[in-house]
Amino acid sequence: MERLTVEEAKRINGTQVKEHSLLIHATNVAYCMGAMAEHFGEDKEHWEAVGFLHDYDYELYPEEHLAHTEEPLRELGVPEEDIRAIMSHGYSICTDTEPLTDMEKSLFTVDELSGIIEAAARMRPRGITDMEVKSFMKKWKDKHFAAKCNRELITQGCSMLGMEIRDVADICISGMKAHAEELELTGTGEL
Repeated sequence: MERLTVEEAKRINGTQVKEHSLLIHATNVAYCMGAMAEHFGEDKEHWEAVGFLHDYDYELYPEEHLAHTEEPLRELGVPEEDIRAIMSHGYSICTDTEPLTDMEKSLFTVDELSGIIEAAARMRPRGITDMEVKSFMKKWKDKHFAAKCNRELITQGCSMLGMEIRDVADICISGMKAHAEELELTGTGEL
């Protein structure tokens, strides 16, 4: 394949990822990646496709994440550039593939960041639909909120991108907001 498409990424991902929460996470990351692509003037669909596929082996191998990704994706014809981007999101955790391109740095950053945004949106009556970056920043500063999301990695990623957390979060919130229903982030409706 010349270029990974969203359709192909979803098909490949669906062969291994069945758990609803992991599919939602992949979708969150994809829409954050699409928004980041627009920010950098890059190919939105391509970046979204890489986002969809980033946790390809996680459900089957949570303790060996990314150890079962490179070869299978290569055999399926996923382009090397996309495999490298996927491998780089585990930099310093489970791979030594350093994020170098804007796509790689974005994936490294939004993987964890999307989790905090999702958690914050789930606590709001209208979900992400009316969420602003300032309400995200309050949750960001509370280290006990979404504590499993690694803030250090997010900060490191923002630094790699040469961007402030507030700006990256704003881009990601916009990207996710456009797909609130699909992401199940329209809120409880209870004010």
